[in-house]
Parts: sequence; C-alpha cells; structure tokens
Amino acid sequence: MMIKTYASAVYGIDAAVVTVETDISTGIKFFLVGLPDNAVKESQQRVESALRQNDFRWPHKKIVINMAPADIRKEGSAYDLPIAIGILAASGQVNADRLQNFILMGELSLDGTLKPVKGALPIAINAREEGFEGLILPAQNAREAAVVDDLKVYGVENMRQVTDFFNGDATLEQTIVNTREEFARNLGKCEVDFADVKGQDNVKRALEVAAAGGHNVIMIGPPGAGKTMLARRLPSILPPFTLREALDTTKIHSVAGKIARHTSLMTERPFRAPHHTISDTALVGGGTFPQPGEVSLAHNGVLFLDELPEFRRSALEVMRQPLEDRKIVISRARYSVEYPSSLMLIASMNPCPCGYYNHPDKDCVCPPGAVSRYLNKISGPLLDRIDIHLEIVPVPFKRLSEIRETESSSAIRERVIKARQIQLERFKELPDVFCNAQMNSRQMREFVKPDEAGYRQLKNAMDKLGLSARAYDRILRVARTIADLDGAPDVAAEHISEAIQYRSLDRESWGN
Repeated sequence: MMIKTYASAVYGIDAAVVTVETDISTGIKFFLVGLPDNAVKESQQRVESALRQNDFRWPHKKIVINMAPADIRKEGSAYDLPIAIGILAASGQVNADRLQNFILMGELSLDGTLKPVKGALPIAINAREEGFEGLILPAQNAREAAVVDDLKVYGVENMRQVTDFFNGDATLEQTIVNTREEFARNLGKCEVDFADVKGQDNVKRALEVAAAGGHNVIMIGPPGAGKTMLARRLPSILPPFTLREALDTTKIHSVAGKIARHTSLMTERPFRAPHHTISDTALVGGGTFPQPGEVSLAHNGVLFLDELPEFRRSALEVMRQPLEDRKIVISRARYSVEYPSSLMLIASMNPCPCGYYNHPDKDCVCPPGAVSRYLNKISGPLLDRIDIHLEIVPVPFKRLSEIRETESSSAIRERVIKARQIQLERFKELPDVFCNAQMNSRQMREFVKPDEAGYRQLKNAMDKLGLSARAYDRILRVARTIADLDGAPDVAAEHISEAIQYRSLDRESWGN
C-alpha cells in the first residue's frame, strides 16, 4: 500500500513542500531515497524504536520511502515524524484519510517524544501558501509558527498524540497567537538606556544622527572610553520594528535555530557582536549546507565589530558586498541561497597598538608610523562604506560623578522616528530605499541640494583639512540626515559643518 505524507524543506529563508511517499510490499529491507543526508538516513533507527515504545509494530516487509522532489537534498532530522506516520498509515495502523491536509515536522526521540526543529516560521508560511489546512510540529515551535494567519497550528509533545489525532481517538489543541496584539505588547522593550551614559554628549549626538539615517559608524578611542557601552545602547534609539521587519528578521533567526523556546515573534532589533576570531563563513554565512551568518542575523538591526583591526582581513573584505547590496548570495554547485543583510554596522577600535594615541593624559608609546600601519589594517573600500567616524576621549572624573539625569533613549528615539518618517515620505516612490544611508549618487543629486553657503563651507573644509574625495558624498549624505533631524527642507551650512566633524579618519593629518 502506498501512502503520501507531507513535510517541508528550508532553503535560505524560504521553504518548499516535500512529499514523503511510503510503499510497503512483500519482501525485506528498508530503502530511503530522494537525496537524503546522513541525518535523514539515520531516521530508521529512531522511527523503529519510537514505534515499538508506543506499542506499534514495525512492518517486517519491504519498505520504500521516496522524498520528492528527488533532486533536492533533504537535510536534518525533522523528517522523522512524517516518515513514522507514513509507515504507520501504509501498514494500516493509522487512518490515512486526512494526511493530505497537513504538513508534519519533528525529530523523534527513541521513546517517541518530539524535539524542536529549525525554520518553523518559513515552513508555516509555505504551508499556508500551498493551501494546507494545518501544520503539526513540536510544541516548542508552535507559537513561532502560529503567527501565520489562516493556518491551523498544532503543537504536540509526542508521536502518540499525532496518531490518536488521525485515528479520531483524540483532538489536538490549536495554538493561536494574535500576531498584532503580541507584537504591540512587546514592542519597544529594551534593557539598556542612554540615560546610563555619563558625558560623551557629542558621541550620543553622532549616534542619534546615525540612527536617524541608518548610517554605518566607526568609533576610535582608548580603552575604557565607553565605545562598547555606547554601541550596545544604539538599538534603544532605533525606530521600533514594523510588523514586516519583525517577520523578516524572525524568519532568519528561525532558520538558524536562534529563536527562544515558546517565542512567537521577535520584537527587538537584533544586536550581534561577534568576537574578532570569527571565521569568514560564520560572519557572512555559508558552509557545506549554507546557513545565515552574523551579517544576516543582524538584518534590520545592528552588527557591532569590537576591535575592528583585530578581525582577519579576509573576514572584513567579504563584508564589502553585503554592506553595499544589503544581501548576501551564497553559491554552491547545484543551487544558490540568498539571505538579506540590511543592517547598521557599528565598529570600534583603539587608535594605535598601545591604545593611547591622542589620549589627553597618557602618552602613546608606539614607534613612529605604528598608528598609520594599525589603521591600514582596515581597507579603504571598507572605510568607504562607513559614513561616520567618531574620535572618542575618556570621560573625566567630574562628569562621571555627576548626579544630574541625562537624556533617555526614549526621548532620542522620538526625534529619530520623526526623521525616519520624513525619509519614508521622501523615498516613497523608490521601493528599495528607506533611509538616507541607502541613497546612491543619482538620488543624492536629486534629494541633497545644499545652499550656496553650504557648498562654500564644504569646499573650504576639503581644502583646509585635506579631506579625501570619498568624504564628499559621505558628508552630504550625513548632512541630509542632520537637516531631517532639524526638520529643515534644505541642507544648510550648519548641517554641512556638523557632518564634516564626523570624518576624522579622512583628514590627512590623522595618524601622522
């Protein structure tokens, strides 16, 4: 007897239906075909033990299981449940009448309990698109999948619940999540606040500009100046997630298996801070079976690279394309996988190997030329993609000991949201542009038009400070954001003047 059950395979952040065909006939041996990997091939032992532990019999006949489409590789142990139910249905131990209405996913323990799987959200989205009535998967993944409307999601603890459901001996409780209510209730929560930061008012202002325009930032300063503390608070002033952004980000974390148990939807922008020993593959994604890297896990959030020159140069160089295109394409011989990577890059570094170049109190002990050699560890093309350069000095004791309250993240965020609204209105006719940092040269000529005094200010700065040519576009882009924060329709000289302050590394005198 031949029976079909249905599962799903995840490729990138999308899923596709896999038909698990089970045929039991006269003979012996167990055959599993359809390009399964080793984890899928090992399912026979798990399924056989689970059946026996739950008082079902293993058919002592020839069992052939085909996973179609057969030209796409099937990975992981999440196919245990559809294989087990297929064998039981083909051997007459489970009623097969309703199997065609459900996607089944789950890894079986030897006693028949179900373990969580990766990619529950894209699987649920695909199940709805393909017209399935429901999705049955481990209880730990149920809330994550239930954010998808118009799909019945059932979270189960063990295989026996599934067999009783199809046999009509029991019902399953549907997991229901009010997506918009859940999203609104948890939106905007953040454990850190800019009110905790003493001093560094100029840096907080620069980070406000960066958040308002989506600009990448590099902070240069001695150890203990507060670079990491400031970077970790940046998500607290970014605009709250839209529902679409939350879904896109949750899909990526779901595929990577990074969603917390019993979590439905991510409501905080991600903040990823990989160590400088990270490999190229872990940073941008890849592997034999491609998985998202840190640049994709930080999608719609912040990627913080602390001690930037200590990262391997090859790892930094592979970031250039994702930062420019806001996506990463991982190509293999048989297929390609695309992951989104629209993020804000925040980097920090010491100014020199000893860390005390330009320190107000301590002397730098590095030999001549060490500062420029240290900076040259970061390539020019990567610096080209960073709009704001901040030089940070330590906070004096008098400022640290002040009791007065400083501005909170919520107050700063309100200004950032207003500036972003201006940009959304400006770019409403451009489908792939949402903030000033995403403008190309042609769009800048259209939307960034400084007055005569502003152009004069920029020309004088480039002549007197020795600013490089690459600083020109960056200054205009940042100046547009500063004008948006001020609610000004045009870029004026004072906006240009402030933007010039954020290009420290482009000055010919820096590090020499």
